Amino acid sequence: MRPLIKWALRLLALVVVVSLVTGFWKREELTRLMAVNSLFAEDKIVGNFSNMNKAFLWTEMEIPDAEPSPLPNGPEATLPAETADWIKARSVTSLVVLRDGKVVHESYYLGTEPDDRRISWSIAKSYLSALFGVVLDEGAIDSLDDPVTKYAPSLAGTAYADATIRNVLQMSSGVTFNEDYLDKSSDINRMGRVLALGGTMDGFTEELTDSFAPPGEAWKYVSIDTHVLSMVIRGATGRSIPDLMAEKIMGPMGLEQPPYYLTDGVGVAFVLGGLNLTTRDYARMGQMFLQDGALNGQQIVPRDWVAASTVPSAKTAPGKLQYGYQWWMPKDARPGELIAQGVYGQFVFIDREAGVVIATTGADRKFKETGVHDSNIAMFRAIVAAVR
Repeated sequence: MRPLIKWALRLLALVVVVSLVTGFWKREELTRLMAVNSLFAEDKIVGNFSNMNKAFLWTEMEIPDAEPSPLPNGPEATLPAETADWIKARSVTSLVVLRDGKVVHESYYLGTEPDDRRISWSIAKSYLSALFGVVLDEGAIDSLDDPVTKYAPSLAGTAYADATIRNVLQMSSGVTFNEDYLDKSSDINRMGRVLALGGTMDGFTEELTDSFAPPGEAWKYVSIDTHVLSMVIRGATGRSIPDLMAEKIMGPMGLEQPPYYLTDGVGVAFVLGGLNLTTRDYARMGQMFLQDGALNGQQIVPRDWVAASTVPSAKTAPGKLQYGYQWWMPKDARPGELIAQGVYGQFVFIDREAGVVIATTGADRKFKETGVHDSNIAMFRAIVAAVR
């Protein structure tokens, strides 16, 4: 009996040692997985959104060591009386308002600071659209009607096999993808765990095989479509998205802080939501699109691409938000209005006719509740009316 006990104790010791070694070896992956599971917790969400590089793999863009593009102060604007209630209700963390390229309001809340590089979430999609326009204009991509497999051949045999570039730009790929952030088993949350555990975004995308409609037939917001765009750009140019974004967009814009992307386990940028910048730099992007792609004394994004990407070309349902090439327009869009937006209250709202840009970040855990998005648009329009 005693030898059996000794054998069992030795086995138990071995199991403990293996567990400790495995835990040490996998500690970073486990830490990131825990971060994903608590990312939107009420007591952590604000701090998490300002410090995403503490919990995930990331890469900082190398941009020229130069003065930021001008963002001078203008006359301080008086915002509508209801702004304070909106800021509190929507857990707003920062608000920057430009009028004719000048800062007329800037404020920070819930312990955030001007130097915080806040997570963009899906605002990043509009940045990738801008980069796509540059790459297309330079001739690396032949046509928006090319199949995505021409530049990303690994997508042959997947749900994207018959999709064109235009289909994915317009979120009309027809690919089945559950986008529910509140459902822990959804595709979007499975993707988050892939990032946390050091998997690959390309591999995750290549495993998608189900479709709900033929490409181009129906519109449905599918975030993974944006990753496919990055596969197309990388395949066409042979370069990484952070390198291209730094050279073609961020460097020429002239930013206050170097942006960074969250990445997967092999350093591929999380382009559909992993971009991090200061709120003032988000406002610069809005000003660039207000000025038809020009900023800092140069045409950064081709004017024709800005025009094509920011009109409602996708087959969205009547009476709903409208969509272009990774850009939104309100359901009742007024002339010159467009939106880059992300979950939990990230917005760049542009009113070209009024010359106003509103950049705001948030930690709004109620962002999906009925009427919240409409109330945000109403607030932005009230701010525009107050400052124009």
